[in-house]
Amino acid sequence: MSETKILLSEREIPRCWYNIVADMPNKPLPPLHPATGEPLTPDALEPLFPSGLIEQEMSQERWIEIPPEVRDIYALWRPTPLFRAHRLEKLLDTPARIYYKYEGVSPAGSHKPNTAVPQAWYNRQDGVKKITTETGAGQWGSALSFACELFGIQCEVYMVRTSYNQKPYRKLMMNTWNAQVYPSPSDRTEAGRKILAQDPDSPGSLGIAISEAVEMAAKNDDVRYSLGSVLNHVLLHQTIIGQEALVQMEMAGHFPDIVIGPFGGGSNFAGLAFPFLKHQLEGKQTLRAIAAEPAACPKLSRGVFRYDFGDTVGMTPLLPMYTLGHDFIPPAIHAGGLRYHGAGVVVSQLLKDKFIEAQAVDQVESFEAGVSFARTEGIIPAPEANHGIAVAVREALKAREEGAAKTILMNLSGHGNFDMAAYEAYFNGGLERFELSQEEINQAVARIKTPEIPQ
Repeated sequence: MSETKILLSEREIPRCWYNIVADMPNKPLPPLHPATGEPLTPDALEPLFPSGLIEQEMSQERWIEIPPEVRDIYALWRPTPLFRAHRLEKLLDTPARIYYKYEGVSPAGSHKPNTAVPQAWYNRQDGVKKITTETGAGQWGSALSFACELFGIQCEVYMVRTSYNQKPYRKLMMNTWNAQVYPSPSDRTEAGRKILAQDPDSPGSLGIAISEAVEMAAKNDDVRYSLGSVLNHVLLHQTIIGQEALVQMEMAGHFPDIVIGPFGGGSNFAGLAFPFLKHQLEGKQTLRAIAAEPAACPKLSRGVFRYDFGDTVGMTPLLPMYTLGHDFIPPAIHAGGLRYHGAGVVVSQLLKDKFIEAQAVDQVESFEAGVSFARTEGIIPAPEANHGIAVAVREALKAREEGAAKTILMNLSGHGNFDMAAYEAYFNGGLERFELSQEEINQAVARIKTPEIPQ
């Protein structure tokens, strides 16, 4: 039997992040200023982001050096292990080889510190004393709280209300790292008060939480904003995952036929897939890269490609992306990190150009797969990670039908140790499938009044 886990030494932590924009045949369209509708210029981002991150957001360079201090902190948990899922393969009776890159070994228990640490570092370089952010399931909020504490920066987190109520220990994790956490929508901001006036029982959404965090940063000169997904610099930082995995898969002797990552805004999927897609864009290898999104929020598989706001109220730049509409509020599924109406610009362009694909998974199927994984591989996955596992199971069963010994690589982006209430709901039969009807999709898309993109 081949090795179960493939490990790298700290000396093998990548020294650069990979910017896939440099290799894309069709570059993404420019974001637009929300007030003027003109292409966004770097100076428009200065109220929100430090100069180093603005430069990365606009960069066309293929490789961007990781600051040595960031790389030293990465060594607390990186490189992360790559596992061969022998027991899951046996359960599925598949000829497919299933590998998973496990990001749950980080201090926050997910892939999110890969970008939280450099974002905090660049903010400190600019003398920033406080950062605001949003969080869905709490993984990003936990990661940024951890990173800010390392650099002596205050952290204020707006946590989607449904997750705030479902996951109290995520809030306490953030508090332990000295962050202030508020349920969103809140009465602390104009955006939050507006939403609460319309719906006092609003479950919240990532779009609403972004509006609140951006508002707090924009109206205070000494505060900056930080985002855990969607934007180019965030996806860039996460490519450390795929770069390590490339080396590990070479050690295992298999290049993946299929690469899978859960999909909310893009960082989870992109972090693993982009370094592998580099080989495809260069004509060296072919593979299928599959984004696993929730059926309750299927922007990639059922949304439209057009300009839209990244937040609910309309404070952020207009991004060319696949979207269900910035006022779309997904059902309150337990995978809070995937409840986002839109997709990152780079991922959207890659989907439009058919370099990647998407599959939607309802939360019952995702938990069925997650429980099978836990009972064979031992790790209890986060609800977000379960979506990727479900797609891997689909592809492994398809390989069994075809008699094809395909190699499948997935991003197990975090553990579910703070998500046991979700598993309790699954075991009690309390989870709903939440698959949107075409009428609901049509109604959501019809409400979008932002600029269309000529096809």
